[in-house]
Amino acid sequence: MQICVLGAGVIGVTSAYRLLQDGHSVTLIDAMPEAGSQTSLGNGAQLSYSYVAPLADPSVWTHWPHYLFGADSPLTMRLQADTAQWRWLLRFLGASNRHRARQTTVELLRLAAFSRDSLQQIATALPALEFSHRNAGKLVMYTEPRELHGARAQVDFQAQYGSRQEVLGAARCLEIEPALASSQRRWAGGVYTPDEDVGDCGAFCRGLVAAMRSDPNFRFLSDTRVTGLRLSDGALRTVFAGERQIEADSFVLALGAESAAFARMAGFALPVYPLKGYSITVPLAEAGSTRAKADPAPRVSITDLSRKIVYARLGNRLRVAGRVELVGMDRSIPDRAVRELVMGTVEMFPACRGLSDPARLSPWAGFRPATPTGVPIIDASPVANLYLNVGHGALGWTLACGSASLLGDRIAGRAPAIDDAPFRFDFG
Repeated sequence: MQICVLGAGVIGVTSAYRLLQDGHSVTLIDAMPEAGSQTSLGNGAQLSYSYVAPLADPSVWTHWPHYLFGADSPLTMRLQADTAQWRWLLRFLGASNRHRARQTTVELLRLAAFSRDSLQQIATALPALEFSHRNAGKLVMYTEPRELHGARAQVDFQAQYGSRQEVLGAARCLEIEPALASSQRRWAGGVYTPDEDVGDCGAFCRGLVAAMRSDPNFRFLSDTRVTGLRLSDGALRTVFAGERQIEADSFVLALGAESAAFARMAGFALPVYPLKGYSITVPLAEAGSTRAKADPAPRVSITDLSRKIVYARLGNRLRVAGRVELVGMDRSIPDRAVRELVMGTVEMFPACRGLSDPARLSPWAGFRPATPTGVPIIDASPVANLYLNVGHGALGWTLACGSASLLGDRIAGRAPAIDDAPFRFDFG
């Protein structure tokens, strides 16, 4: 079967790879010159297989005034005259309860574990694929004893589903990651997950596309922005991209935050809204250089929970990412967002000298496409030959490989490797 995958972020690229492995002829299209050049390019780099706590949880209700009005809130909302935003927010609030949050956690844990195995299969099959992948472990750090105590209940709950985590005091956290000793924060403790990984998502996308190019059944159409479509007899026949007309037997929608707009053109609504985030990439001293000791960046991945900032070391770079903003598709990168990440890094790891030159920090903004619950949609759509792989939110990198495998099972009509019922699309 000829299948066209719309979007070459990590969700689209892994979907294309899986479908190619299943024997299909695959066309992958993207608006950018290279794969993984938008939201996948500068994400937080953490592969969070055990720490999947959804944004929609009961704490939203107590933090809501701070989110709306707090100058230092890590979550910002700019309410707009946009019915899609209001519908998404109402469903998000409806999902912000203990029962739904726990259900979401279980569903995401199962998909994340499956995705870890699927990524390992790709890495084994393609040993030359280089994307700074390593097992780093992760510390989620807390400043408030009350919140650390609350984290223990989540750790105990997730342990029932295979997660291996520990709630630790501040001293033990500093033993695991000595770079935290220089931090200006006063820590109550943290949650340590030894099994978490890191990896450069953009490099993974580019490398996987390069590997697929050797297959005669694959083609990548870059600089190909979707501008329209043609439906006939309830099926998608043609996708228009400027002067190009792309036809296929089936299509996969993996356009990230732009998926909702494509769905509207196709005549249905997707409950997906962009959660904007930012990152910087801090250059570190090369290992063995005379400056290396002056750059005590962490080896373990760190999440500063109160600031919603994550730190992940990728070789001689430190990826620093943060914020959640509901501001539509505003692509600007304001100076205050970069300053916030720089100051957060100075406060956490004050000896990182790579912060001195803002021009080398590669500021990035991306739109994490989220459903209200945080559970992605991996299913057929109301359009007969259009499939969906959308709505992964901040966990796109973590869930991508497993999601692609589920999508392949769905298209092939195979029994899924894990229960795919939570990821079905509600046609109602």
